[in-house]
Amino acid sequence: MADRSVRERRERRRPTLSDVAARAGVSVTTASYVVNRRSTEMRIGADAVARVQAAADALSYRPNRSARNLRSASTATVGVVSDQVASGSFANQMLTGAAAAARQHKHLVVIGESEGDPGTEALLIEEMLDRQVDGILYATVMHSAVTVPDALLDERVVLLNCRDVEDRLPAVVPDERAGGRTAAATLLEAGVRDDIWLVGGRSLPCAVAGTLREEGISETLAEVGTALAGRLDCPWAVVPAFEEVGRLLDAGTAPRALVCLNDRIAMGAYEALTEHHLRVPHDVAVVSFDGSDLAGWLRPSLSSVQVPYRELGATAVETLLDRRSGVQEVSMPLVRGHSTGRPADTPSRTSVG
Repeated sequence: MADRSVRERRERRRPTLSDVAARAGVSVTTASYVVNRRSTEMRIGADAVARVQAAADALSYRPNRSARNLRSASTATVGVVSDQVASGSFANQMLTGAAAAARQHKHLVVIGESEGDPGTEALLIEEMLDRQVDGILYATVMHSAVTVPDALLDERVVLLNCRDVEDRLPAVVPDERAGGRTAAATLLEAGVRDDIWLVGGRSLPCAVAGTLREEGISETLAEVGTALAGRLDCPWAVVPAFEEVGRLLDAGTAPRALVCLNDRIAMGAYEALTEHHLRVPHDVAVVSFDGSDLAGWLRPSLSSVQVPYRELGATAVETLLDRRSGVQEVSMPLVRGHSTGRPADTPSRTSVG
């Protein structure tokens, strides 16, 4: 019965802009300009315009303009279509922030999670549009660059924790580069300038957090005439970090500081340092990212640049309902622990081995 329901919904799926573009033999962007009456402004050729119009007529395609503008008959609901946000260990704080902001505007949040499956995502988007939500938050658990589904291009949408690769839609994301600068500045304030290693790979190709954080770190170090000593490329998890840091120490390299790209990496680094009889922060200072509960449980407590998930969710709802445009970067505060020492400390070095 469930399979039959899914088939029926797919069969009655309304045509998308992608369908029109494919039938007309043009790009989705060109089709969008034509159906939104911007072909003259964008200098689209008459032949292409005719093909798009003919394709739209043949498919009975109609832009959902009511979803792009605040309806006079609001449903007082905001839809959230996410990959894994709803089931994430702490990223679901975005939903908490979004729901709180929505309540302030007398709205409710309707959540759908695709688990990364494009077919499920398409059905969720269709369901949200059928419900006539006042707008959709398109959210990802990792700060990513995404290709926005065609079905959303004509809708009222704000991207949450991600950006459109073509920057066509408003987005709310963490200020990762500034977060990297904060991490580096924390080490410099503690008197650490050299032998600083970055731990963590750049993760998935679509994820941008690691790259932006590293850029911020490198920029800040360059301003004082220094640079990262190297990077340990590993998945963002405890065991791979433990193994990579352990290999570095086994090779006789003695880092003065480790910048870990998330708190789970830092936990693995702590374990490797302890196994090699090195103390945090006396021998090796450690700074991280996430600001999760784990940072407070580690001993010594971990200085971690926090990803402000609740604020991201709240800001996204405000952006959606206030019809703001552009990309908004939300600041990432430092949750200061004891893993970097006090400002101006110059701890003694202990040899590795």
